[in-house]
Amino acid sequence: MFSEEHLYSIALRKCNLVGDINFSKLVRALGSAEKVWKSSKKELAKISGIGTRIVREIGGEDLLKFAENELKFCEKHNIKINLRHLGELPKLLNECDDAPAILYQKGEIDETGKAVSVVGTRNITGYGKEFIRDFFSEIKEKNIVSISGLALGADTEVHEQSLKNEISTVAVLAHGFHTLYPSKNKKLSEKILENGGALLTEFNSSQKPDRENFIQRNRIVAGISQASIIVETAFGGGSVSTATFANIYNRDVFALPGKISDKYSQGCNLLIYQNKAATISTMKDLMRDLGISEPESKVGDLFPKSEIKIQLSENQELIYNVILKNPNISLDEIAEKLETPAYKILPVLLELELLGKLKTFSGKQFLAI
Repeated sequence: MFSEEHLYSIALRKCNLVGDINFSKLVRALGSAEKVWKSSKKELAKISGIGTRIVREIGGEDLLKFAENELKFCEKHNIKINLRHLGELPKLLNECDDAPAILYQKGEIDETGKAVSVVGTRNITGYGKEFIRDFFSEIKEKNIVSISGLALGADTEVHEQSLKNEISTVAVLAHGFHTLYPSKNKKLSEKILENGGALLTEFNSSQKPDRENFIQRNRIVAGISQASIIVETAFGGGSVSTATFANIYNRDVFALPGKISDKYSQGCNLLIYQNKAATISTMKDLMRDLGISEPESKVGDLFPKSEIKIQLSENQELIYNVILKNPNISLDEIAEKLETPAYKILPVLLELELLGKLKTFSGKQFLAI
C-alpha cells in the first residue's frame, strides 16, 4: 500500500528541526526523502539553508522504526498518506509556501466542488448559528465543499448543517488519528466519513491536541479553501489566525459583523476595520461575491423598464475594461497593463467602486460588476 518514499518521508519529517520548509529544501536538493535519509550528514549540511544542527537526527534508526510503525498504523486504519513533493496534496493547499510535507487523510475530498471554510468561536451565539443555518440552506443546491475544524461551537454547527443539507464536508484536525478531540464529536466525525466527506491532519499518531497545534491546523483550513468565512470570534480568537493565513495566501475572506458590545463579534469587526475581511451584508451579496449565485431569471417585456446607464469618463472606462477582461486582477497588475503608477489608478478605482461598477476583495483584487 505504501512505498519506501512514504517510509523515509515520515522518518525525515519526524526529525526535530526538519519542519515543512526544511523538508522541502532537502528533498528538492536531492530528489527524494529516501536519498536525503541515506546521504551523509556532511553532504546534507552543504545544502543552502541547511546546517549541521538540522541534519543531526537524519538517518537515525529509532526514527526509521517510528516510521515503520506509523505505516502499520495507517494501513490498519485505512489512512491515506499524501506527500507534497509527489504532488499528492489538494491543489489549492499545494500552492501555499508553508503547506505540510505530509498530509494524513481519511475519507475522500471532492475537488470538483468550490471549497469554502466556515469557522468561528466555540462560544457561538444564536446569531452565529442562525447565519450558519441560513448559509448552508442557501448553498445546498450548489457544488460546494465545506471546510472547518471539528471544534465545539461554530465548527460543529458547520459540519452538522453540511450533513443536514447533503453538502460534502472536510474536518481538519489538530492531532493524529490515534485520538479524536473533542471526544464529543467522535460520532460526528464518523458521520462525515459515512456521508462522503473527509478528515485531514498533518500530525502523526504520536501527536496530541496540544494548544499550539490549533493555530498550525488553521493554516490548512485557510490553505485548502478558495474563500474563508469568519462567523463569530473574539479579539485574538483562533479564527482570526485563519483569516490571517487566508490573507497571506491571497484568498477571499468574509466576516459576519455584529454589535460592538458583543464580545464574539469584536474579532470579526476588527478584521473588517483592518480591511482583512469583506463585510457580509446580505446572503444574496455573499452568494454573488463567492461566485455561486445563479443568474436572475429574466422577466418578460410585458412591463419593460428603462435602465439608467452610467457614463464613465475616459480614465474610468479604460480601467474598468481592464478589470472586466481580467477578473480578480490586482492593483499592481492593472498598473503594469496600463503602464501607469498605482497611485494614479487608486482614485479611479475608488470612483468606480462608488459607482457600483466594481467590487474590491481582500488582497487588493478587483472584479467588474
